[in-house]
Amino acid sequence: MPLLEGPVGVEDLILLEPLDEESLIKNLQLRYENKEIYTYIGNVVISVNPYQQLPIYGPEFIAKYRDYTFYELKPHIYALANVAYQSLKDRDRDQCILITGESGAGKTEASKLVMSYVAAVCGKGEQVNSVKEQLLQSNPVLEAFGNAKTIRNNNSSRFGKYMDIEFDFKGSPLGGVITNYLLEKSRVVKQLKGERNFHIFYQLLAGADAQLLKALKLEEDTSVYGYLNGEVSKVNGMDDASNFRAVQHAMSVIGFSEEEIRQVLEVTALVLKLGNVKLTDEFQANGIPASGICDGKGIQEIGEMMGLNSTELERALCSRTMETGKEKVVTVLNVTQAQYARDALAKNIYSRLFDWIVKRINESIKVGTGEKKKVMGVLDIYGFEILEDNSFEQFVINYCNERLQQVFIELTLKEEQEEYKREGIPWTKVEYFDNGIICNLIEHSQRGILAMLDEECLRPGVVSDSTFLAKLNQLFSKHSHYESKVSQNAQRQYDRTMGLSCFRINHYAGKVTYNVTGFIDKNNDLLFRDLSQTMWKAQHPLLKSLFPEGNPKEASLKRPPTAGTQFKNSVAVLMKNLYSKNPNYIRCIKPNDQQQQGRFTSEMVTVQARYLGLLENVRVRRAGYAFRQGYKPFLERYRLLSRSTWPPGRRDRINLLKQVDGFLGEMTFLFNRAACLDRSSQVSIPNALLSTQAQKFLLNLKKNLPSTKVLDNTWPAAPYRCFNTANQELQRLFYQWKCKKFRDQLSPKQVQTLREKLCASELFKGKKASYPQSVPIPFRGDYIGLQGNPKLQRLKGREEGPVLVADTVKKVNRGNGKTSARILLLTKGHVILTDAKKSQAQIVIGLEDVAGVSVTSLQDGLFSLHLSEMSSAVSKGDILLVSDHVVELLTKMYQAVLDATQRQLSVTVTEKFSVRFKEGSVAVKVIQGPEGGGNRKLICKKKGSNAMEVTVR
Repeated sequence: MPLLEGPVGVEDLILLEPLDEESLIKNLQLRYENKEIYTYIGNVVISVNPYQQLPIYGPEFIAKYRDYTFYELKPHIYALANVAYQSLKDRDRDQCILITGESGAGKTEASKLVMSYVAAVCGKGEQVNSVKEQLLQSNPVLEAFGNAKTIRNNNSSRFGKYMDIEFDFKGSPLGGVITNYLLEKSRVVKQLKGERNFHIFYQLLAGADAQLLKALKLEEDTSVYGYLNGEVSKVNGMDDASNFRAVQHAMSVIGFSEEEIRQVLEVTALVLKLGNVKLTDEFQANGIPASGICDGKGIQEIGEMMGLNSTELERALCSRTMETGKEKVVTVLNVTQAQYARDALAKNIYSRLFDWIVKRINESIKVGTGEKKKVMGVLDIYGFEILEDNSFEQFVINYCNERLQQVFIELTLKEEQEEYKREGIPWTKVEYFDNGIICNLIEHSQRGILAMLDEECLRPGVVSDSTFLAKLNQLFSKHSHYESKVSQNAQRQYDRTMGLSCFRINHYAGKVTYNVTGFIDKNNDLLFRDLSQTMWKAQHPLLKSLFPEGNPKEASLKRPPTAGTQFKNSVAVLMKNLYSKNPNYIRCIKPNDQQQQGRFTSEMVTVQARYLGLLENVRVRRAGYAFRQGYKPFLERYRLLSRSTWPPGRRDRINLLKQVDGFLGEMTFLFNRAACLDRSSQVSIPNALLSTQAQKFLLNLKKNLPSTKVLDNTWPAAPYRCFNTANQELQRLFYQWKCKKFRDQLSPKQVQTLREKLCASELFKGKKASYPQSVPIPFRGDYIGLQGNPKLQRLKGREEGPVLVADTVKKVNRGNGKTSARILLLTKGHVILTDAKKSQAQIVIGLEDVAGVSVTSLQDGLFSLHLSEMSSAVSKGDILLVSDHVVELLTKMYQAVLDATQRQLSVTVTEKFSVRFKEGSVAVKVIQGPEGGGNRKLICKKKGSNAMEVTVR
């Protein structure tokens, strides 16, 4: 791929002339027919599905797009992935890549290409490679259990997936988190004509060896199973057997144990076998219709494989227990009801298994909470769907796509135009359709369709899909984006395509007619408690874990949130996540409905181009500025090009070391500057040679940087004496940079702990004999189990906020030197002393009344709290105490006083100090006894009326 190869058509639609819808579509068609499937709108990538493998991927192309800037090569998904990754790495901006388009437009493939590119360029090493492999291998597992062949797509994602890939400050992957959205579990029990169930069922039957099939009690023939569409058992170009082996390998790489893989396959087999449980009509003695199992063999096999009592399973499938007050009433189910219960159980088992798999993957790829992370999110979610019969699943899928379109509108069409207006730049507004009105129609908290569906599901009395539709007709009959048979009749419109049980929404991507049949059941998503309890009784560990609510001890009469509410909430979290990151867009387009390579249906592409807002996007970018950036990041990146902004101050130099693009220019400047100022140099070196040698040394240093460990001070010597000053400056900057990176990866709790340790060092290092012992021991704060002591918890109510220290101390009696146990609580505002047995506050001291502290330099824990003479908190004078954690206690007290009063607490380390009591001052002298060397025993003796001797043994 030569650098200056002549383009086919216009590679960036911003340069298209003339600019109109017809020329835009013709340009896409021209490029597509010449196998140029990627086109730009500025930094937005349009991807037209080629339905074939093209020779434009792999290591060779990854290397090229890594080495060139965005516009130097042909448009490519690699170029966008490179821009996102470099921005995350070099500019410290979290990124998200939004991949949108219809089902069959190539979104899943695009997400794989993004992940494979990032994995290839983000560093090497055993640990890094292991993380990358785990992230990549999550794809085949999730595709096997979450993708299926549909009419429009052989590998359609039947769930939504958002993956946050997390990197360290160097840009190396640390791990990630996967969030899944609403698996289309209705597919488990029924598929449309020409479609398949989830891939894993066919992969298992085709790829498992005879021994595994026997263990799972399965047959290889797919036509045997009622949940598998017998008409479509294979997909062209898809090797189910090979894919099964790939899934097993991927699960192993991710970290699944052999036992976990076996249990996952057993639960998968259970779902298949449930579909073969045949139910038949039976009648009770009173003539009431009931149901039973035709052939007990299937139930028996399920019981043996899962450790279930087959009799209990049959009872749970054919009857239902209702709890009313303190009574339990068992009602029999007719065949239709029993079939519904069987299918509901199969759907729930599979959906929960899928959630468990995602959770298990996340356990393997998660990142520790203490590490500072940069994040790149990749969104691969189900595309907009318009089927012949659209139900609840299509409704929520299309609602999600409405919200994603809203993100695109907000961040590309709306925000950019408002920015020009805000900055006073002359601007002619580019009109576009704002789909906020449709989002509001669906998700309004009180008067949205989802709210009405929940209200109908939860209200008492007789409810049905038809009562739900009647409520919609009443509320939205005059809404511009809603219509039904009722609203059409009111306007005297005749439409044969609109059924009596349907409503239609005019989405941003076109009109979709939804059949409300099944909306109530699918939104309720309820499973009879009998079935949950039966599954929980299984001896199979994985199956049992999928039904925690089946545990009688965990049983709750509280109604779980509806499927619609759960999905709406998860979409809201997703939107918040996307808005917090810098967006990158891949707009996928389906060129034809037959999945044929080389075929470009202009009418179909035109419809997609319209609802994706491509023309409006081009006009906004074309009328605006080619480059937009905030002032601060612009200055940070380009300041070294101007004498008025360069050289920077010391702090700025440290910050700019994250700026890789400016590294060479900055360091060359430092070298030249230092070389000119270095008076130790006796040799005159021409400037050109000086610059050449400086760059040579810098480039070599860049490739062979010393260890990034903070305690490693190794640094290469300068090649010439004239570079000594600059080299010392580089070493100093590198060390400060290492320290900053070390601090950045610390959690807030770790930072607080280190600050406390630093404070302790400043107060006691080289002064207190017991200080070295306290260094490696973490400060705990709570040494009495405060959480388990309600009485002591009530004491801390005197001061809002957490208790900083809770410790058992000894209070020295000023009269006879004897000690008695007390509990000391240090809060943000008080020191509280309480009786250890009664848990009643005896002394409460405000921190503003603590004038200072005296502590000995020996191994003991004796210290004195000196109270202000004006204090009204304690009338008996200073307090003499002994603590086994004196370094921690006084460190935290020092910080608490500083926070509360902005005053530094006086801490005196000495063997002789004076304690002021009501009767007068007492001189305390501390001596090391002959046994010494530890904080084991402390003996206090009164020496006359105004002296006390303390011996440390």
